[in-house]
Amino acid sequence: MSGYDVIVIGGGPGGYVAAIRAAQLGLRPAVVEREHLGGICLNWGCIPTKALLRSAEVYRLAIDGARFGVTGDAPGFDAARIVARSREAAGRLNAGVGFLLKKNKIDVIWGEATLLGKGEVKVGPPTKPPVTPQLPAPKTTLGEGVYSAKHVVIATGARPRALPGLEPDGRLVWTYFEALKPERFPKSLLVVGAGAIGVEFASFFRTFGVEVTLVEALPQILAVEDAEIAAFARKSFEKQGIVIKTATTVAALEKKEDSVIATLKGADGATQRLEVERVLSAAGVVANVENLGLEPLGVALERGVIKTDGLGRTNVAGVYAIGDVAGGPMLAHKAEHEGVLCVEAIAGMNPHPLDKSLVPGCTYCHPQVASVGLTEEKAKAAGYEIRVGRFPYLGNGKAIALGEPEGLVKTIFDKETGRLLGAHLVGAEATELIQGFVIAMNLETTEEELMHTVFPHPTLSETMHESVLDAYGRVIHT
Repeated sequence: MSGYDVIVIGGGPGGYVAAIRAAQLGLRPAVVEREHLGGICLNWGCIPTKALLRSAEVYRLAIDGARFGVTGDAPGFDAARIVARSREAAGRLNAGVGFLLKKNKIDVIWGEATLLGKGEVKVGPPTKPPVTPQLPAPKTTLGEGVYSAKHVVIATGARPRALPGLEPDGRLVWTYFEALKPERFPKSLLVVGAGAIGVEFASFFRTFGVEVTLVEALPQILAVEDAEIAAFARKSFEKQGIVIKTATTVAALEKKEDSVIATLKGADGATQRLEVERVLSAAGVVANVENLGLEPLGVALERGVIKTDGLGRTNVAGVYAIGDVAGGPMLAHKAEHEGVLCVEAIAGMNPHPLDKSLVPGCTYCHPQVASVGLTEEKAKAAGYEIRVGRFPYLGNGKAIALGEPEGLVKTIFDKETGRLLGAHLVGAEATELIQGFVIAMNLETTEEELMHTVFPHPTLSETMHESVLDAYGRVIHT
């Protein structure tokens, strides 16, 4: 038995950041990891998908070169190289996390953890083989055994949700694991679920000529986004050739030798048969709460995730949870911030609890979608009398110069106080622009302060300024 101040179960974005912050505060931390440092985000989510989408962006610009005065032979693409580059990015950052833990003198314990109670954690062999055998296993200083800590932080993340009848088989029916490393790009693809994951993969594969059908059970794609922004994005996707069917479910799948016949069922009960080469199940994720020993300890769960307060504390003293396993929004940056807050609370620093309404969301499709705060519908439902500002990319000089005039910025203010309640963007670099609104909301910036802020010209950020001005009848360029 070896004693620590903090044992973090899971080496993903929340877990490794929590451990590093603990080391910075003079605590003695260790990380237990069963598969790969960096978690799903770094190895099978945020980073490799953005590498794939960057390849799609470059290809899209190349085939559209004539519009920019760039001529030459029609560009092609190497699917194997595109996939290999994304795996290289993941491998590089996987090694980088290992370096950071070593630099901060944090022990990495390789194996699968179970809570025994009284601050004890048993580490045994993983119950399943690693999903990423091509990545090197972490260089660990410790192995299986029983370890003790004053505080145990659970950061075990989440995994793809398997819908009944849509269970992935790794060949014909994919999860995002298989979609990230296909042996070849299929000629046709059915994507089930139009959240961020489904929309990003639909955008990626469509760029490379795949016939994509996107199916969503709800009446709106990107269901967490403002309805106006989601509708704008949908029109753009359909213009690119993505077939979108909302209020539609997959009633049945019939697997053939190298294709799948899906029976799609609409809200009116009508059915349609669709044959595609591959199916991607992107219907969300479920938290990894199994086999942790939570039930014997009495750790409370709520809707399949560990119930916590704003500082990661569970109902059991000395046991904490952060990231996806502690519930939504299931985003890497939320997990990282929770990890910092949790450890600072453990160290007695009295941090402010996480305000989930100020966590931005980003979808890296084409065009990009990003948001923070309340949608127009939710602001009204909360009883606010609101002012809404809108500004199209079409009125922005930088967007025109970039050849990216398709976009919209929408801002929502409390009419009484001028408080910014929400901001929603669709268009080029929306995922970078959103942070300006996030900072404004964190600082409780008013509409007057935003209107009197000088935005640089020519930039896409001017669309943000104009949207604020529009909410108060002062817009200039429309």
